[in-house]
Amino acid sequence: MLFPSVSLVLSAPAIAAAALGSNQVQVQQPLTSEFSKIPSLGFGTWNLDQSNVSEAVSAALHTGYRHIDCATVYGNQKAVGKGIAHGLKSLNLHRSDIWVTSKLWNDHHDPSLVEEALTQTLHDLGLAYLDLWLMHWPVGNAPDTGKSQLDYLQAWHAMEKIHKTGRVRNIGLSNFSPAQLKDIIDHSDTKPSVHQFEVHPYLPQSRWIEFQQQLGISVTAYSPFANTNPTYKPSKDDPPYLLTNFDMLAVAAKNGCTTAQVALAWGMSRGYSVIPKSSHVNHIKENFGALDCHLEKEDLERIDEISEKHLKRFNNPSKGYGVKLFDGLEDA
Repeated sequence: MLFPSVSLVLSAPAIAAAALGSNQVQVQQPLTSEFSKIPSLGFGTWNLDQSNVSEAVSAALHTGYRHIDCATVYGNQKAVGKGIAHGLKSLNLHRSDIWVTSKLWNDHHDPSLVEEALTQTLHDLGLAYLDLWLMHWPVGNAPDTGKSQLDYLQAWHAMEKIHKTGRVRNIGLSNFSPAQLKDIIDHSDTKPSVHQFEVHPYLPQSRWIEFQQQLGISVTAYSPFANTNPTYKPSKDDPPYLLTNFDMLAVAAKNGCTTAQVALAWGMSRGYSVIPKSSHVNHIKENFGALDCHLEKEDLERIDEISEKHLKRFNNPSKGYGVKLFDGLEDA
C-alpha cells in the first residue's frame, strides 16, 4: 500500500498537466513563492563528463534551456558556474532569465553548518542567489561518528531562516518519503516548494506525484531515462534499457520523435519538470526537442502501462546509508 501513514489533507486542486508542442521554454505549475515559475525542461549536471562541464552547460543555455540543476555532491559546481556565466554573457541574458537549483549535502545538516554550505555553493557557482535549494536526502552525518542517520528537521529549520534572507528564493526536498514529508509540514512554518525524486516510465509514482501537486508542491523528476544512466549498474532482473524498450520505440516511431524525447514529453505531460543531462551537444539539442514532441492520449496511456510489466527503482542507497529510504513508495 502506498504511503499508508500519511494523513495530509488534500485541499488544493490538482494541477493541470503542462501543454507541450511550443518551441518556447515551457513552465511548470507556479510555486508557492512569489517568484518565477520553474521551467518544465531543465538541464541536469549529475555525472557530466568532467572534461567539458562548462561547455555543456553553456551549450544547454544556447540551445534554449533556462533551468540548470546542480548539487554540491556532484563536485562540479565551479565548472557549472563558469558555463552559466559564459552562456549568460554570450546570449546577453540576465541572471533573472534562468532558474538555478542546487542541493544541501548530508555532511552539512548540522544547523550551524547549513549557511556555510549555501555560501560555498553560491561562491562556486558565482551567483548571488539560488532560485531553489533542496535538501538532497533526509540523511545527515552524525557529528561524532560521521555515520549516516535520518536527520532533516533541524536542517530544514536552518534552511527556513536562510530562505528569509533572499539568498534562496525557494526551498524544497529531494528523496523524502511520505512520512518524512508529513513530518516537515507538521513541524515547520514553510512548506516545501519543490520535491525532486526519481520518476520515469519504470517508476511512474503517479499517486505520489498527484498527492504533492494537490498540496501545491511542485515535482521535479530526476533520471527521466531510467536505467540509461551509466551510474546504475545493471543487474540480472533489470528491465530493458528504457530508450530501447519496445513500447517506447513504437510510440517514438508513430510520432516522429526519439525515445528520449518521448520519455521527456511523457513526464512533462504529467505536470512536473524533468532534468535530463548529457555532455554531448547533439543529445542536448535532441532532448530539448521534447518540447515539440506531440503525444496523443493513447500514447501516454501506453507508456503508463510499461510499469505494469517492469517496475524498478534504480537509485536507492538505503543499504549504503544503513537507513530505510522511500518507505511507503513504489519499489522501495
